[in-house]
Amino acid sequence: MATWRMITLEHDGPLAIVTLTNPPLNVLHPQMVEELEACFTALATEPQVRVAIITGQGERAFCAGFDIKEFPRLMAPGGAEALAAKLHASLLKIDHLGKPTIAAVNGLALGGGLEVAMACDIRIVAANAQLGQPEIKLGLFPGAGGTQRLPRLVGEGRAKELMYLGDPISAEEAYRIGLANRVVPAGQALAEAKAMGHKIAAMAGVALRYIQEAVDRGLNTTLEEGLKIEADLFAKVFQTEDVREGVDAFINKRQPQFKHR
Repeated sequence: MATWRMITLEHDGPLAIVTLTNPPLNVLHPQMVEELEACFTALATEPQVRVAIITGQGERAFCAGFDIKEFPRLMAPGGAEALAAKLHASLLKIDHLGKPTIAAVNGLALGGGLEVAMACDIRIVAANAQLGQPEIKLGLFPGAGGTQRLPRLVGEGRAKELMYLGDPISAEEAYRIGLANRVVPAGQALAEAKAMGHKIAAMAGVALRYIQEAVDRGLNTTLEEGLKIEADLFAKVFQTEDVREGVDAFINKRQPQFKHR
């Protein structure tokens, strides 16, 4: 297990499990942001890693936001701009990992914590969790991608309501509006994420990467351009060994043994 100051990294077969460790509420800190960027940069080129999971230490919080004690220095000229750039770079490493990512939201996911979770492909949320963007109550607004990722997940109106009011919502409400993929009993978010992760990791790795790329790139352009992206990647995936293996396995009624190439 690799250990930094504010995150840990464990491997469970094809899964990489990144845990935010800044007790008691795992708040984001500039050091944690740097460590996340370094960690996901490395994970992108680790061939044995098929799926990455992010969770928080303990059951109280996934991540309860950015460390407010750091805010006074951000009021100096250039301070907030530099932090936003660092936050965006770090979370884009998660967003563009090239491998499926799952957030196991085991408690509070507020502010920057929710923004970390939204950088993942899938969010599995414990029933006791609360999710929200409360920055407006400090006279701020989300600066780690929340104004961009939240509307893409739940729609413009709901996203603006959450950011305008700053009130957290329950796990069930998050599921209802599409912010959570699944709600599980308290204490079970990581176990459910691992179970899903192992199932995903057994699929064809190149196809998984192309799904992520087609969806992410397509969401940032027109439908017509998105369809062109899909067609291009669809042509490429048919040249992989995994397609030949998958088709042969189907025809011969056996389980495929994908090589992820």
